[in-house]
Amino acid sequence: MEPVRRLRRQLARANKEFALVEPGDRVMVAVSGGKDSYGLLHLLRGMQKTVPFGFSLVAVNLDQGHPGFPGHVLEDHFSEYGFEYRMLVQDTYSVVQEKIAPGKTQCSLCSRLRRGILYAAAEELSATKIAMGHHRDDVIETVLLNLFYSGQLKGMPPKLYSDDGRNTVIRPLIYCAEEDIAAYAKDMAFPIIPCDLCGTQENLKRQEMKALLARLSQENPKVKGNMMAALANVCPTHLLDPALLRSDELGPLRQGAPATDPTAPSSGAIPHPQEAPHR
Repeated sequence: MEPVRRLRRQLARANKEFALVEPGDRVMVAVSGGKDSYGLLHLLRGMQKTVPFGFSLVAVNLDQGHPGFPGHVLEDHFSEYGFEYRMLVQDTYSVVQEKIAPGKTQCSLCSRLRRGILYAAAEELSATKIAMGHHRDDVIETVLLNLFYSGQLKGMPPKLYSDDGRNTVIRPLIYCAEEDIAAYAKDMAFPIIPCDLCGTQENLKRQEMKALLARLSQENPKVKGNMMAALANVCPTHLLDPALLRSDELGPLRQGAPATDPTAPSSGAIPHPQEAPHR
């Protein structure tokens, strides 16, 4: 199956399972200029033609003051394809440079500042959802980062409500493989803009996770699929969180009910998420 067909099917699956885009939504798509956000924007437009309800899109780019950032490239692309869009300009680059010591990872602070600006823009634009271009590989890498370096068993949810309840972030590409998105971006000839602030820093922990997964995938091509399947096949009674174990929701499990379907295949036979059954 060609990448674009697979991406469309996985987008539809994510939307069906998690109700990411709903009737009447005004979806603000955060477009950075990378392959993932370009792909998300165009795939959501395609989805508008197939779902039995209406929703609208508005593309938003944030110029964070990076030296030489070619915002006109994005604006030309939005105009060429007839997207409603808003170009934001706010200098977070200077803040990051001031607060973060040379050689240290800047991504975390940069992301927090960007998120706050996008949340405010969503309210201004009356957007009901903020769509981000995180994909399957981002989820898996985040799980490993949290496990190895934060002491948390946590990934990226497909739908996330802000702490104040005023914004909803969705990740429609949650089941999509990065290589499929890259192939789609190449076919569409998207005008990619690299992140010169954080994306080119060497020895980032996320890059180490990418390398680790690449090595494991060479030995077993199902590794990434198995990890995604595991995130939807959780056995709470076999974890060590006391609060989780005290939860009333686990009552039936504590009384002996199986946590998973005993007829399900073993982990070694879990299908790739592109072919996994709907849960």
